[in-house]
Amino acid sequence: MIREFSAGGLVVRRMRGRDYVVAVRVKNGTVLALPKGHIEEGETGAEAAEREVREEAGIQGELVEKLGDVKYWYVRGGERVFKVVSFFLFRYRSGSVTDYQREEVDGAEWVLLEDAPRLLAYRGEKDMARAALSIEAADR
Repeated sequence: MIREFSAGGLVVRRMRGRDYVVAVRVKNGTVLALPKGHIEEGETGAEAAEREVREEAGIQGELVEKLGDVKYWYVRGGERVFKVVSFFLFRYRSGSVTDYQREEVDGAEWVLLEDAPRLLAYRGEKDMARAALSIEAADR
């Protein structure tokens, strides 16, 4: 069995009195997902999540807290892989979604946080958006 560890980020930005989260388009723009990627050697999960958000979505965030882990199995090259993706909540600091990394994603955009659980493609990421929503609601 192979184990893989990645990290991703939910960056929340308040615009026009509403909370938005940055998301990326992948698979030829057909899938809306959260920025995420492999944890590099010497990086913490939070550092990897911050880097991935910056690289994939062009956004700098300030760490708030860990949201949770998404765990799943998949098959690569005939081998079962157990994957853990740790997600972290960030507050928007700077940057623009027009600066996304074109080599890795098809686009980056701001999505209403309240719509994210419905719009994001992956179940675990929908759950992380729900967790962020409850944290943001508690902070108001």
